[in-house]
Parts: sequence; structure tokens; C-alpha cells
Amino acid sequence: MLMTKISSLLGAVALAGASMTTMAAEKPQTLQVGISTYLSGPASVFGVPARDAADLLIADMNANGGIDGVKIVPTYIDEGGGSEKLLSEYRRLAAGGTDVMLSAISSGHCNIVAPVAEDLKMLNILWDCGTEKVLEQKQLKYVVRTEANATTEMVATVLYLLKQKPDFKTLAIVNQDYAWGRDSREIFVAALKKFKPDVKIVAEMYPKFGASDFSTEISRLQALRPDVILSTSWGGDLDNFVRQSAQRNLFKNSLFVLPLAESSLERLGNSLPDGVIIGARGDHYFLHPETKDDPAHKAFVKKFHDKTGAYPIYSVYHMVQALYGLKAGYDKAIADNKGEWPSTEQVAAAMHDIDFKGFGRELHLHRKDGQALEAQLLGITKTSSDYPFKVLGNMMIVPAELVTPPEGEASLDWIAKNVDAKLLDSDQLTTFK
Repeated sequence: MLMTKISSLLGAVALAGASMTTMAAEKPQTLQVGISTYLSGPASVFGVPARDAADLLIADMNANGGIDGVKIVPTYIDEGGGSEKLLSEYRRLAAGGTDVMLSAISSGHCNIVAPVAEDLKMLNILWDCGTEKVLEQKQLKYVVRTEANATTEMVATVLYLLKQKPDFKTLAIVNQDYAWGRDSREIFVAALKKFKPDVKIVAEMYPKFGASDFSTEISRLQALRPDVILSTSWGGDLDNFVRQSAQRNLFKNSLFVLPLAESSLERLGNSLPDGVIIGARGDHYFLHPETKDDPAHKAFVKKFHDKTGAYPIYSVYHMVQALYGLKAGYDKAIADNKGEWPSTEQVAAAMHDIDFKGFGRELHLHRKDGQALEAQLLGITKTSSDYPFKVLGNMMIVPAELVTPPEGEASLDWIAKNVDAKLLDSDQLTTFK
């Protein structure tokens, strides 16, 4: 009887020890990070610079001790292969021991990846996609976003447009035909109608993602001559649309509003005229009025330019924010875990409660829906004697708190109830000449 009790006690202790071992995360030799970005196709003009930025930044982070002495090892997935291939590669990396995923660029891909990450219990940082729907009115445990969403970006764009040209009467829209193009249009129009309910939308066109010929759209716009032309397109699609519009003198008749065109400025060169409204999809720009002389920012711009021959664009800055946000999440989880290496669950929880900084203003992520608050920078193109492409003038920075719904509230409901003329008069809007 005594031996039986002792055996039972020893068995219980062994089980408890095994349970404690399971709960404690062993510190790894490396942190395996999967990163999805466009490495092929027309969107690669946007995705490859982001990969280059990741390589540079990860090398610097590793040279400075990585994350608590653990070096980061990236593996890249090409989003240019489409959603099915992306998901296949995503699951393969998850099964192969990848610790964290940074995915994705495409809003359509983010909507697909997020529920898969939850199912796999994979910490996933939405590092660039804009669709608000992926997180809105949700409380995902393993998925966070380290940059703004479409609502923040589009409402800020409306404010800037109205500051620059309050008296326009007609609007035409040319957006890519997928989640981002449709979502951004819906939010932009809803916000605009709160200020200008009588504005007339004379055309809405949705060329397919990856389109190269915009002759049909441009011919229609030439006939309609709208006061304002909005396009939230990006990458090679936007570049082609702008070049073809310039060739046919479309810019002479209408004010173009291009909320994502900061990423195209250098590639377009003189094809883009002065006087075009440009967004940076966040609070970052290589000539950012508040950080262009910051030593760390200047050093990064130089290092990136030396490596690639180009200046950083917003996909580059979003990658910076994702990696710095990841480090902030791990640092907080380690501190919360009394210096011990954290589990995925602990890091995921910490990622919902961090402040971090890229090369703009500080970002804040203290929401159960995992949505970071990121200010927005917009400006108007102007010619510069220092660069062979247009730069931004008349810049304005819009604080995220002014143009982002609180967690739990749907964007269109929030716009209907909270967007009004007082936003245009806010003393929180910072302008730079």
C-alpha cells in the first residue's frame, strides 16, 4: 500500500513537471520569420523594396543582438503567385517551424490569411494591407496590424482634399477591382458626402488588378472632365495609369487625388506633374518634415539608397514598423514573463499593448482588435532642384485619433455619426509649407 502511494505521488510530480515544461517556452537559437511580399508581377515595384528593407533592417537588428540575443531569420513568400499559392506556402512555413508571419500586402490576401493564422495559432502581423474589414469589430488573438487601415487613410485624404480644393462639384473614381479598391472607395465617398452631400460622382471604373492598358478609362474621363479624379490604385497599375493619363493631357482638366502615390513618385519622374494630391499611407516619407534630419532616419535612407539606388517608399516604412513592432512585442512579453522567453500566446497578448516607432511619429497599439493607430501624411507634388522627380509640398499630418473609429465600431457607422466640419477646423492638424 505504501509503495503504491509513493508511486502515485512520484507519478503526479512527474506529470506536474511535464506540464510546467510544456508551458515554459524554450529560448530558440533563431526566430524564424515568414514574410509575404510581391516579388514578381507589376506589384513587385512595391514589394521588392520592402524585401530589401527587411534584409537591411534584420541585419542591423541581428548585429545589435536580435531579440533578446535571438537572431531573426527571414523566409520570403511571393504574393505574385496568387492566393492559393500564398496559402500553400504559408501553411508549409507554419508546419516547418516558422515562429511569426508578416503577411500580407494585398487586402484580399490579408482577408484570407487572418483566419488561417487564428486556426494555426500563428502570430501574424498584417504589415501593409489596408482593408479595415480584416480586423474591424473582431478580437483576433494572433493577428495584429502595425499600420493604419483604409478608414484612417481615406478620411484623412478627404480632409486634405477639402483643405486644398473645397469648391469642387464632380468626382470620378478609377480603382483596382478587388477588396482594397472597393473598400477604399466606400469609405472615401461616405466621408466626403458628410462634408459635400451634393457632390456628383460622374463615373466609377474598376479595371482589373494588374491592368496595363487604361485607354478606355482615360477616354471616358476626357469626355466627362470631372473636377476631381480619385484613384487609390498602387504599384505598377498606378504607374501605368498616371503615365497614360499624362500622355493624353488628362491632368490639365482635373485635380488628381492619389492616396497611395508616394510609392510611385521616384519611378514616375516627370510623368507626374505639379499640383497632384499624394498620400503616404501613414506618417512616413523620406523627406518627412519632422524626421528628415533625424540621424537614425538619415542613416537608414542613405543605407537603403546605397543598396537599391532608390529612396524608401511607404512599403519600406511599413516593413520597418512591422519589424520594430515585432521587437516591441517580444520585449514586452519577455519583461512580462520575468525575463524568460515567452510563448507565442504571450507575445500575441503583448502585441496588443505596445507603443513603437518607425521613422515618423510614435505608433500606438492598445486595442483588442489589434489595430495600430498611425498618423497620416499628405502633400501636393512640386518640382525640386534636388531630385529628378516630384517631391511633396504643403504637407499636412493628420493624427490617427481624429480619423480612426474606436474599437468595436464599424467604420461607416462611425463616419455617419462622427465625421463633420469640426474635423476640418481641428487644431491637431499640423501643416508644413
